[in-house]
Amino acid sequence: MSRYVLLLALVAATAGHATWLNNSDKDYEVRLGAEMGFLGVLRHNIQFGPDPYGTRFDYVREGSQNILFPFQRMSAELHLKPRHTVVLLYQPIDLRTEARLENDLVVDSTVFPAGTAMNFRYGFDFYRASYQYDFWTEPDRELAVGVSLQIRNASISFVAKDGWEGRVYNDIGPVPVIRFRGRLPVCGRSWVGTEIDGFYAEGKFITGSTNVESSFRGAILDASVRYGLSLNETVDGFINARYVGGGAAGQQVEPENRGTSGYTDNWLGAFSLSIGAYIK
Repeated sequence: MSRYVLLLALVAATAGHATWLNNSDKDYEVRLGAEMGFLGVLRHNIQFGPDPYGTRFDYVREGSQNILFPFQRMSAELHLKPRHTVVLLYQPIDLRTEARLENDLVVDSTVFPAGTAMNFRYGFDFYRASYQYDFWTEPDRELAVGVSLQIRNASISFVAKDGWEGRVYNDIGPVPVIRFRGRLPVCGRSWVGTEIDGFYAEGKFITGSTNVESSFRGAILDASVRYGLSLNETVDGFINARYVGGGAAGQQVEPENRGTSGYTDNWLGAFSLSIGAYIK
């Protein structure tokens, strides 16, 4: 990811007033984007196993997620002029912390006693493919709505530092998403924009899985606002504030991780502040 951002920076420094990726006489346009910054966790609670076989764990208060983590994302877009856009996004999230337990932690009947030194990992990378339709045809404005399909790639672990016990959960699955994106010029070369991807669902199929009970529910929200500056015909730079949140709660019909109950209750709310660039 750092090499990708470095490439964008080099292009920004050398592009001048030429369009690096596109020709103006084409009816399509390619755009690449990247962001770098930090992510802070506002709240994060998780439980594997129903009571009393699992306890609700506060990652922020008990699991040392009260720090800042690196934040990165990259995207590629194909704009079919003047209204249609396809967006491909990769968002890594890998929160690794260490802590000593203040209270007993029960994870699917596995008991980690108070005082145990722990390694925690909350990995929740996702890949997202989106289509959006722009109601404005002006190149410097955007009012677009669409749909997305997000693929989660989750890896969550609770492991005692001495190695005597641990629990690891891995999961891959689809998530349907509704999308909105907007952009307006402010003055001169500056602009403001927003991007929102979100969804709430309850039950089978609509949550992206058939292996859950009808009471299973899930939600995501990825919402941002940004202020940008068009540096030249090729490069836009911007600063971005983002909320990333969501989760799921309920019971799997057939547990996907061996030796587990299949019950989860996991809700995360985080914010990020980043700088980024688009090249076209």
